[in-house]
Amino acid sequence: MKKILLLGSGELGKEFTISAKRLGCYVIACDHYKNAPAMQVADEYQIFDMLDGEKLSKVIDEVKPDLIVPEVEAIRTEILIEKEKQGFVVVPSAKATNLTMNRDKIRDRAVELGLRTAKYAYAETEEQLLTEAKKINFPVVIKPVMSSSGKGQSVAKDESEISNCWKYAIEGMRGDRKRVIVEEFIDFAYEITLLTIKQHVGPTLFCKSIGHVQERGDYQWSWQPGPNDSESAAQQMAKKITDDLGGAGIFGVEFFITKSGEVIFSELSPRPHDTGMVTMYTQDLSEFDLHARAILGLPIPEITIVRPGASHVVLAKKESATFSFSGIEDALSIPGVEVRVFGKPSTRVNRRMAVVLAPDVETAKNAARKITIN
Repeated sequence: MKKILLLGSGELGKEFTISAKRLGCYVIACDHYKNAPAMQVADEYQIFDMLDGEKLSKVIDEVKPDLIVPEVEAIRTEILIEKEKQGFVVVPSAKATNLTMNRDKIRDRAVELGLRTAKYAYAETEEQLLTEAKKINFPVVIKPVMSSSGKGQSVAKDESEISNCWKYAIEGMRGDRKRVIVEEFIDFAYEITLLTIKQHVGPTLFCKSIGHVQERGDYQWSWQPGPNDSESAAQQMAKKITDDLGGAGIFGVEFFITKSGEVIFSELSPRPHDTGMVTMYTQDLSEFDLHARAILGLPIPEITIVRPGASHVVLAKKESATFSFSGIEDALSIPGVEVRVFGKPSTRVNRRMAVVLAPDVETAKNAARKITIN
């Protein structure tokens, strides 16, 4: 039985924990707040700030896990590098975790590897942000170098919007790095996530591409299979960067696809991806099953699409510690619809609280509209 220390206990961590426990693992779920989703299904839990390097190091030394599995960005990743040198196994690797938890580091590495990206620059003050935005040309996308689920991301159409975008980025950042990335606004035809699976033994595997739509930088709905005309180029790029990062596990690699068919690298997560929740509906092995198998060194003979499908988020509209869902029965009355309630203990504006799974996007949208959080 492998002992897993899960760093981050949100909805993705919850589903991963279920998959890992089905394979006989013992999971200790960690997060900064009590009763996080993964804690509800794990064997043990610990509550602490994972940006506290001293505390993180102490927990690792006390638990002595076989595998350290990060699930969020807000982690003192330098500690993971130290622990890997001491013999602990970080998933997929300490290098991958360190680079990808910081947008500037992974973007710079992608360019070094020759991947096509949007034009970009960094800024540590509002004045510097304005200067760099002018060089790139408006409109520009602005986001913190460390955040998750679109927090702090916005678009500045002209100089007058820079100040508000700067403030929004700083308010939405995770960690303690007061730095933003400003990048060229890509007029793309669509976006895809390519779930890429690295194995200890065996070739790199790919799930069928997942199309997705974002608002405020956060995904709203996704579908699989996505467009396939760009899959070959995306696979080549995804393999190149994940080979460089090393280790084993699943990577969510995001791409812009332009109207002319050009594939542009966007971002990368070294873990299951939120847009990939659709795989709980579409694939014989979900992204969480695949992640668990890959990190445990278990075989993955094939990945099969058993049916097309879509996912759609259910968002909260206000902040509350006492809330309830209504309309779930109406959503489930629609043929082919499934609902996953995450079990988060409180709401805030636009917080993801559940996801609808359905045969297609329109059905998913319709079902999601029937669910409200009161």
